[in-house]
Amino acid sequence: MLHLNVNILNAGVFGGSWRFPGTDGTASYRIEHYTEIARKAEAAKLDAVFLADGPVLDPSIRHRPGNNLEPTTVLARIAARTERIGLIGTLSSTYNDPVELARRLGDLDQVSGGRFGWNVVTTAGAAAARNFGHDVEPEHAWRYERAARFTAQVVATWEERSGLRSPQGRPVVVQAGGSTDGRRLAARVGEVIFSADQDLDHARAFRREIRAGAAALGRDPAEVVVLPGLSTVVGGTEAEAKTRRELLDELLPPAYARGRLAGQLGISLDGLSDDEPIPAGLLVDPDEAGGSQTFYRVVKQIIDRERPTLGRLLKRLSGGGGHRIVAGTPEQIADDIETWFRAGAADGFNVMPDVLPSGFDDFADHVVPELQRRGLFRTEYEGTTLRAHLGLGLPAVPEVTQ
Repeated sequence: MLHLNVNILNAGVFGGSWRFPGTDGTASYRIEHYTEIARKAEAAKLDAVFLADGPVLDPSIRHRPGNNLEPTTVLARIAARTERIGLIGTLSSTYNDPVELARRLGDLDQVSGGRFGWNVVTTAGAAAARNFGHDVEPEHAWRYERAARFTAQVVATWEERSGLRSPQGRPVVVQAGGSTDGRRLAARVGEVIFSADQDLDHARAFRREIRAGAAALGRDPAEVVVLPGLSTVVGGTEAEAKTRRELLDELLPPAYARGRLAGQLGISLDGLSDDEPIPAGLLVDPDEAGGSQTFYRVVKQIIDRERPTLGRLLKRLSGGGGHRIVAGTPEQIADDIETWFRAGAADGFNVMPDVLPSGFDDFADHVVPELQRRGLFRTEYEGTTLRAHLGLGLPAVPEVTQ
């Protein structure tokens, strides 16, 4: 069976989602926004809700709402308003203390009845570094070396909590990173891998690599679940979906789109017009890039393959950062999901609707039933924990390295 999460990204994954007609651009600052989407996701029998986050105030707030409510706070409230759906929160391994984090997340797992998952991220960006008194962000390789030690220490701390074990034993470890360092970390500690891919063949190779890496470390590769991000634009007809996507592209604030892309690539776009391509000489090999190498690689692949003008590239990404966008009818989106699933390119998807809540309503009301009709997705929960939804056992505790 497919695995499906919904990623609750403030007003939606598209950069102009907050400006979409009928959308409340400030809803992400109220807890009901999250609890209502979570209850809808549980009714649709999704595996989990997923909250992205970074330990920083986003300086691009002038161009779109951001800075969501802190994930563990939100997920505690969602846990009280739901019964079965999994709860995955993003918390930094770069700017947290492992023992304190282990207690906080372990407590959430226990009080939710075994529904919690921790998305391990190595926080990139100068803004986050400044928030913790650093002039520059830590080196990419150092962040991943720390993440491996940090995650092992957190899991070991959970394992010691014999008196506070949840029904699933301990939280599920989720990991997001497609760089060379990120793939090593995923193979070592990741149980669910949140990836970014535009190409089916590359996604299939990525999944094989992660599972082979896990097997080489003595892990069961069948218990590594790979979930690429998927941005969806649902329409009653193909023409309606196309019109909705075009409107979202028109609503994208140009300054936000340029600023986000410049940050991802680590270069200045000042002086570059929308009618010219990004000069190839400005782009380095992804393994040499700072920041998020995953999204750098995705964007560079688009540039290398399609040679778009800057304006076309900004609309291609729609301010969403590089995850694949599929627009169409429920049947067409289900076709795409089924193709990737049956090809071995994905075990499911971390779904990022174009606009929230309306885009997720369309996905839950129309795409999920189509997947259920095809026998690809559950119609009822069989278990009560996140591990049960994902079909995961309890792996050995990773070794804490020095």
